[in-house]
Amino acid sequence: MSDLGHDPTGNHEPTGNHEPTGDHDPKPTPPGNHDRGPTSTGAPTGVPTGAPTTTPDRHLTSSLGRDRTRTLGRERLAGRISRFDRRHRVDRTLAHAITRVTGEALGPYQSAVIRIGFAGTWLLFLLREFPHREELYGPDGPWSWDLAQQLIASNHAFTALMWADGQVWFGTVYAFAVLASLLLMLGWRTRTMSVLFMIGVLSLQNRSIFMGDGGDNVIHLMAIYLVLTRCGQVWSLDERRERRARDARARGAWVGPDRAGPVLWTVLGLVLAAATLAGKIDGGFLGGWRTIYWGLWAVQGLWWLAGRYGRSVQPRILLDVVANLVHNAALFVIMAEACLIYATAGWYKIQGTRWQDGTAVYYPLHLDYFSPWPAVSDLLSASGALMLLVTYGTVIVQVAFPFTLFNRRVKNILLAAMITEHAVIAVVLGLPFFSLAMIAADSVFLPTSFLRRVGGWAARARGGLFSRLGRARTVRGLRKEPPRTPETAGTAETAEPPHVGFTA
Repeated sequence: MSDLGHDPTGNHEPTGNHEPTGDHDPKPTPPGNHDRGPTSTGAPTGVPTGAPTTTPDRHLTSSLGRDRTRTLGRERLAGRISRFDRRHRVDRTLAHAITRVTGEALGPYQSAVIRIGFAGTWLLFLLREFPHREELYGPDGPWSWDLAQQLIASNHAFTALMWADGQVWFGTVYAFAVLASLLLMLGWRTRTMSVLFMIGVLSLQNRSIFMGDGGDNVIHLMAIYLVLTRCGQVWSLDERRERRARDARARGAWVGPDRAGPVLWTVLGLVLAAATLAGKIDGGFLGGWRTIYWGLWAVQGLWWLAGRYGRSVQPRILLDVVANLVHNAALFVIMAEACLIYATAGWYKIQGTRWQDGTAVYYPLHLDYFSPWPAVSDLLSASGALMLLVTYGTVIVQVAFPFTLFNRRVKNILLAAMITEHAVIAVVLGLPFFSLAMIAADSVFLPTSFLRRVGGWAARARGGLFSRLGRARTVRGLRKEPPRTPETAGTAETAEPPHVGFTA
C-alpha cells in the first residue's frame, strides 16, 4: 500500500503512482519525481511543481450529491406534510361542522321569528274571520259535510272537525285553534303548543280546501315544520322561565319541579287515547296520523323522564343531539321551501306573455276584488314605465334570489326588496295574510345581528312602557292620598321618622 499524502485544503487523496480519478485530471507527472519529498512550494509528494494545489473534487461531487439528496428528502417531507395538512384541515372542518350541527340548534332568532310570524298571522286571520267562521269552515259552508267526508276518506288527511257534525263541536275546535295560536306566539310550552297549532291549522284547512290561497298553503306547510324545530329558545315565555330558574339556582335558591308540563302531557294523553279508541284518528299501528301523534307524545314523555329521573346526563345529551339534528334539518327544509316557492313562481312568470311584455302587474290593479284602494291602484297604473319596472323587477328578484344565498350583501338587498314587495301587495291588492305569511317565511334568511338589534329595540320599548305605567300608578296613588288637616299635620310632625336600614 502506498502512503497517504497530506493536502493542505483538507481533502485527503491517495498519492503515488496511481492515476487520479477525479473529474479534472492533472498533467502527467515526469519520470523520476515519484519519490521526491515536498517541494519548496509545499506541494505534496507526487504533485508536480507548478501544478494546482487542489485535488480532484470527488468530495465536492459527493457533497453535492448529499445536498441534492437532502433537498429531495426535504421536498418529499414537505409534500407529505402539505398533504397531511390538507387532510387535517378537511378533517378539522368536517369535525367542526358535525359539532355545530349536533351541538346546538342553529338559527334560534330566525326560528323564533318564524314561530311568532306564522302563529300571529294565523291568529289574526281567525280573529278577523270570526264573524264568518261558519261559512268558511263550519256547517254553513259551501263545502258540505258529505263532500268533506268523501275527500278525507280518499286522501287520508287529518281534521278534527270530521269527528262530529254540529255547531258546538265546530265552535270548540275554532276556539282551540285560536288559543293554540296565541300560546305558540307567546312561546308558552312551545313543544306542545306547536303540535296543537298544527292540529288547529289542519283541522280547519282540511275541512274546506277551497277556502284558502297561497298564504294558507304556506301556513299549512310551516305548521308541520314548526313541530320539528326548537323555536322557543329566545323571545318566549319558556326562555324566560328557564332563565329565572337558572338565576335562582345560581343564587342558591330552591327551584321546585315543573308541574304544568306533566299535567298538560297527561291530559293530552288521555284525549289522544279516547280519540284512538273511538277510531277518530286515521292510521294503523305503523303509519298514519295515529303513529305521528303517539310518537310525539311518547318523545315528550321520554324527554321529561330523562331530565327528571336520569341518573346520568348521557341520556339527556343524546336526546339533545337528536333534537338539534331534527331542528337543523327542519330549518334547512324551511329555507329550501322558501327558495322553491320563489324559484317556481319566477320561472312560471317567465313563460307568461303578460310578464314578458311587462304588463302583468297592470291587470290585477283594475280588478274590483284586488282593489281595496281604487285611487292608489289608479295612481300606480297610470305610469307605464313604473308598471314595466315592477313587472320585470318581480321576475328578476324571484328567479335570482335562490342563487344569491352565498353572497350575504346581495342576498340582504334582494330580501329587503321582496319584503317591501309583499308589504305593497298587502296594502295595494288587499292581501294582508298572504303577505304576512310570505314575510314570515322570508324572515328565516334575516341576519342574526339585525334580529338581535330588533330584539333590543323591542326590549327597550317594553321597558319604557312599563316604566311609564309604573309612574302613572305612582301618580294615581299620590292623588288618592287624603288631604292634610291640622290634626293629621300635628301627628305627622311629632311622629318618629322612619328608619333606613338596620336600627341600632
